[in-house]
Amino acid sequence: MDGSLKSYEAVDTLGKSQLELVIKVYDGALNSLRAGAECYKSEKLQEGYEHLEKAKTFVVHLYTTLNVEQGGEVAVNLSKLYSFVVSQIDIIEATKDLTILDDITNVLINLKSGWSELRQQEVELVPQTSAQPTGGGFVTSG
Repeated sequence: MDGSLKSYEAVDTLGKSQLELVIKVYDGALNSLRAGAECYKSEKLQEGYEHLEKAKTFVVHLYTTLNVEQGGEVAVNLSKLYSFVVSQIDIIEATKDLTILDDITNVLINLKSGWSELRQQEVELVPQTSAQPTGGGFVTSG
């Protein structure tokens, strides 16, 4: 079953623009944060921890794929926000304080919204018959 899931995930990313992939990573982080919160609320602490670690992996991926040369000040500011989110996840894991989780979830939702808006602008600028664009330049391909 695991092999089938990995094949599906690989197919799901083929043909996606860079912006679509960034949005997909945000979705993964947000889904993992939500799942972690639900586990903590129902006293499934180990499972909650695992979901938060997965969320952290998504955010670290966003951080490590930033391209400061192309993204300039925006990329620098994103790196600071990603670092903040990762440090807050560490605090949540240590304290189980779900109010912090709400705060970082809102940060990621707002960031995802900005990327989604860029994606919408990309879609509106590219005629339907042309090739897919490669993305917005703040993130390196990876």
